[in-house]
Amino acid sequence: MKSNTPFKMSMSKISSFIDSVTYTAPSNIALIKYWGKKPVQLPCNASLSFTLNNCHTKTRVSYKKKEAINDEFNFQFFFEGAPKPSFEPKLQSFFERIEAYCPFLKEYEFLIESENSFPHSSGIASSASAMAALASCLVAIESKIEGTDFTTAEKNQKASRLARLGSGSAARSIEGPIMVWGKHDLVTGSNDDYAVVFDKPIAPIFQNFQDTILLIDKGEKQVSSTVGHGLMKNHPFAKQRFLEANKNLSVLSKCLVDGDMETFIKIVEHEALSLHAMMLTSDPYFILLKPNTLKAIEEIRAFRKKTGINICFTLDAGANLHVLYPNSHKKEVLHFIDNVLYLITKGQGYICDYIGNGVENI
Repeated sequence: MKSNTPFKMSMSKISSFIDSVTYTAPSNIALIKYWGKKPVQLPCNASLSFTLNNCHTKTRVSYKKKEAINDEFNFQFFFEGAPKPSFEPKLQSFFERIEAYCPFLKEYEFLIESENSFPHSSGIASSASAMAALASCLVAIESKIEGTDFTTAEKNQKASRLARLGSGSAARSIEGPIMVWGKHDLVTGSNDDYAVVFDKPIAPIFQNFQDTILLIDKGEKQVSSTVGHGLMKNHPFAKQRFLEANKNLSVLSKCLVDGDMETFIKIVEHEALSLHAMMLTSDPYFILLKPNTLKAIEEIRAFRKKTGINICFTLDAGANLHVLYPNSHKKEVLHFIDNVLYLITKGQGYICDYIGNGVENI
């Protein structure tokens, strides 16, 4: 369930602001990975993701008209009740990128308060949910102050486009349950500017699909996704990787429609390992996997072979493992997680999640 609890910041801090909007936005987990981008924040290959539900960011943006208009962006940012100066350069860059789409930004002062339901910067796409929530707030503010009457489709497209300019994967967190970002011939309306909902009927086995995230490492990543994407620019295997991802998306699209779990598992796990193979073979190389990540992968494969249950794994750019499985096997898989995989997390635990439908106005 998405949280409706009050923010940790005292309401006295926003008393001078005339109005506010609040959105929650989920994280998402890419099944077909995007790794490598072109200016500005455009993908080198199409990607496909499950939108999550429980792993989300809640953001409130309070705003007021400036007393004197200047040529600066004026904002304060608080994360989980405390100032977060380290995030301000990212927000400054984001505002600069989206100013052409949101010309009111320099006319107002903003107080941005944000909090996560999951650990920040640990490979659960926190930037995706954060930027999707902020972008949704800004689109809502534009509608209020400019009187813009967006249709639902227009609102979602604009929010996805804005979110992409903050974090590429954020484009996929506006809607759900399955999103495609990047031009692909098999997905109607797909493009590089914003994500679209997967346009084909999904087999029953993939409806209410489960994602349990093992918290192998709650710490911040040693290498940011931004740096990692940059290393693809001169990567010797980049061109082949982009071709492979688009081909895999074609295959996975058919699996989602046909309910072909065997091929689904093969493609999803291959994509996860290919993502980390690109990291291992970049210059300089970097390793985000942890020993216990590999140990958990081995246990998942052994459990699948022993029981015949359709369970698989994927990874984002981090050590934490996403355990994917049909809702029909939830009881057996959670028993396995509690008795085997939980021990591998060394008490850091796990988060139970499932596919969801995107942003929500609070």
